[in-house]
Amino acid sequence: MRLAFISLIICSLFATGCSWVKFPGVRKVEIQQGNIVDQEMIDKLRPGMTQSQVQFVLGTPLVVDTFNKKRWDYFYSRTTSAGVETEELVTIYFDDEGNLKRMTGDYLPSSAIAEER
Repeated sequence: MRLAFISLIICSLFATGCSWVKFPGVRKVEIQQGNIVDQEMIDKLRPGMTQSQVQFVLGTPLVVDTFNKKRWDYFYSRTTSAGVETEELVTIYFDDEGNLKRMTGDYLPSSAIAEER
């Protein structure tokens, strides 16, 4: 009876899943999604650049709003194997002629940051 009870407890512990019982050698994968954008890429952008020039520097935007073609969103998300999440967003706005007007988000041109100080 006692052996059956102990066996039942052990089986239920293993049945709860791998998240509770840590097996050696099990590795979680780092997950990256979206466009990687860094400060060096943002510093290459200048007001008046065409959409194709911006796309050459930053790559294809993750989101192009179907209702507003003058806005491009570059989103990046990363979850490490330890569960640490990082999210970055840069939004590019164009004028009516398709030229770079302004940008907002986690990265700004270094010249704009220097002017704020």
